[in-house]
Amino acid sequence: HTSAGILGRIIGFTRASACYAHPFFHAAKRRNCDGDEDSIILLLDALLNFSVSFLPDKRGGKMDAPLVLIPFINPKEVDKEAHNISIATEYPLEFYEATCSEKYPKEVVIETAANTISSRKDCYGFGYTHETTDIAAGPVNSLYKKLATMIEKMEAQLRLARMIRAVDEREVAETVIKNHFLRDIKGNLRSFGSQQMRCSTCNAKYRRIPLSGRCQKCGSKIVPTIHAASIKKYLEVSVRIADEYHISDYTKQRLGLLQCDIDTLFPVEEKQKSLSDFM
Repeated sequence: HTSAGILGRIIGFTRASACYAHPFFHAAKRRNCDGDEDSIILLLDALLNFSVSFLPDKRGGKMDAPLVLIPFINPKEVDKEAHNISIATEYPLEFYEATCSEKYPKEVVIETAANTISSRKDCYGFGYTHETTDIAAGPVNSLYKKLATMIEKMEAQLRLARMIRAVDEREVAETVIKNHFLRDIKGNLRSFGSQQMRCSTCNAKYRRIPLSGRCQKCGSKIVPTIHAASIKKYLEVSVRIADEYHISDYTKQRLGLLQCDIDTLFPVEEKQKSLSDFM
């Protein structure tokens, strides 16, 4: 989350659902080109409607609000990721020869934005390799925005990984499971064990369920704030992908242990059978 607004000037409009701007501007906003949601607010709107006097006092009331305005960008202070952008107008033959020997990128001398830091041209004069008549000639919407569920987004990512020869789809699948799904499942499982309960009618909060099982204020039913579905939502797809892409045994075992914990916490209820089921 950020609480600083970066001052800029709108110089045009585009049909693309994107904000075209200087790389340092994006880095200062901490909105890099990897699917992050971005927003623009008119200056007077920020100064008037986001006054501290108008912000809620409750927890999270100041989250993402432009509490600070930054009128100038210092190239030395932005994310180093923006310093690694190539600003060369052409790549030398040595660059292509280095790709054949699979050299580490830092070993190849290519002019980047880092070379201009502390010079007079630290923010302008960046070069590019190909001319274009329209910078919005490509897709105008991110596929990440079009796909509705996280499962669809992940499957699209894995399909793309299978198409690209330079990408190991097995490694992509394992990284998604380890860095996203496993953490989500474990976090929700931990939160489930320490959650608050609430009244379904008056919304009164309870750290522990009353012995009566009813709200002490209105007598209504007490319900959990975290449900089993939020814990299990990525478990089935994680197990399926782990088998389909043959990820490491270590990650498979971590998934298996989590599945055992969840099955112990939420045992499958056996349905009452009739005599006809045994005939």
